[in-house]
Amino acid sequence: MNKKDIANIRKQFKLNNNLLVIRELFTVYVQKESGEIYHHFCQPFQMLEKETQELFLANFKKVLTGDVDSKLFELKFQHGVEDSTQTLLFQGTQGGTLDWQESMLQIVEKMFAHAKYEFDTVVTFIRGEYRKPTRKRDMESEDGGDDEVYSSHFTLCSLNKTDQPKKALVFDYIEKEFKPNNASDPILNLAAPMSGFMFPAFNDNAADVNRILYYAGKVNQPDVSYIESVLNCEDIITAAEDKDIFEVILNKVVGDQVDTRVIANVYEEIDKIVQESAEAEESEPPKLDYKDVSRILEVSGVENVDEDKVEHAFKDVISDEKHEFKAKSLVPKSIKVKTDVANLSINPKELKNVKYIMYNGKRCLLIELNEDILIEGFKLETETL
Repeated sequence: MNKKDIANIRKQFKLNNNLLVIRELFTVYVQKESGEIYHHFCQPFQMLEKETQELFLANFKKVLTGDVDSKLFELKFQHGVEDSTQTLLFQGTQGGTLDWQESMLQIVEKMFAHAKYEFDTVVTFIRGEYRKPTRKRDMESEDGGDDEVYSSHFTLCSLNKTDQPKKALVFDYIEKEFKPNNASDPILNLAAPMSGFMFPAFNDNAADVNRILYYAGKVNQPDVSYIESVLNCEDIITAAEDKDIFEVILNKVVGDQVDTRVIANVYEEIDKIVQESAEAEESEPPKLDYKDVSRILEVSGVENVDEDKVEHAFKDVISDEKHEFKAKSLVPKSIKVKTDVANLSINPKELKNVKYIMYNGKRCLLIELNEDILIEGFKLETETL
């Protein structure tokens, strides 16, 4: 699933929306440390109070929020797994209410067979139907819109922690005095889901039951054990890991020392590929293999580079010469320059305006600027060297 597909689904999580109908909500309360199911309950989503619906909808939207390959990951199911989560999800999503509940309980048991928490948790499942118009409504003929839609059934899961209420003073309007609150019921933290997933994944307006969209609670920290043992999916590489691998490959091909203009040119070429793909509205994000990387390095001014050298670096670093990098993951938002005098944050495109020089026997960082410099309200004097 690309960013646009996810955004289209996320924005449909709102009350009284015929494009996304949530039919049932199934909550499972799990006790801390033991991982035992204390209580579970299923009910029609529309039977909940409006305020409760809104709180849950906000939580479900968070499970579909974040950058692809950083917090959201499209995973591929492993084949040949006994009692696989894929089978449980497919049968549950397509079956009756009792079948769905039974399948979800089996998934919860898999979750807590491999994880223990110091607090009680709640696993929430919803089952519904996602609809997307095949084309926009024509204002003259009034054809299109909701008249003809793509339709798919889905299951979404959210894992949330519970918090104990904090002790506080409350004002008693009847007695007209402050009293300590006596609340002892655990509070379900819907503001920050710990993890979650949506089945199936959606690509090109079609449901792909061989893939699932996984949500990691923290950026670039997917739970590998959860992915393998609970979801029964194949390994993944995060955007941060992909970027680190790419930098190691560059180091092997280019060497330890490089001109800042070369680095700037490399990132500019990659960014150009990303922008061209966005303008063309391509459904798949652009990827770079060793041939693409070789071409980018060559046009960026790297000397003595060829496809064989880059291919060998791919084999040496990642043991896969056929690996493809997602172009968007490789361009940093900013480049950090740390020195013993100051720390700088520079746009990759502006690296060409930065030079590392020797002046009077001292190492200096020379930055070309287009405007005056203000420090504590004072404009610095210009000194000509």
